[in-house]
Amino acid sequence: MLTILLALHILSAVVWVGGMFAAYMCLRPAAGPLEPPQRLGLWRRFFAKFFPWVWIAVLLLLTTGYWMMVTSFGGFAHAPLYINLMQTLGLIMTALYLWLFHGPWLKFKRAVDAQQWPVAGAELNRIRQIIMVNMPLGLIVTIIGGTGRYWNY
Repeated sequence: MLTILLALHILSAVVWVGGMFAAYMCLRPAAGPLEPPQRLGLWRRFFAKFFPWVWIAVLLLLTTGYWMMVTSFGGFAHAPLYINLMQTLGLIMTALYLWLFHGPWLKFKRAVDAQQWPVAGAELNRIRQIIMVNMPLGLIVTIIGGTGRYWNY
């Protein structure tokens, strides 16, 4: 059972963090030269496809993470430092995603649908800023998850 939980946990992290990396480092520069209606429409379609996967990833990360913490480490009190660091950063990432989804994303989506390009552009910039914080956090959590058990503390 632990193997399945860990596999789902890792795959969920790859989907979420990898998606942010692809969006920020690849799609953003590639979409830059497009005119606002095409660029903003592309981002709306991208996020409409990506965010359902992020919801699944977040739910799986929280469920599998806490399940493994209880079953493998005997609960919160016995979890090693690296697990507590992953948990803390993961909760910060989740809070940032919830803010992004329920704030800038909904405003961006409405603005694009109404063809209010300046409003949409401002909200896309807010989304970019949140991803600019969340993506490095996700990369740090990935490093902690991959190396933490080997720390000598």
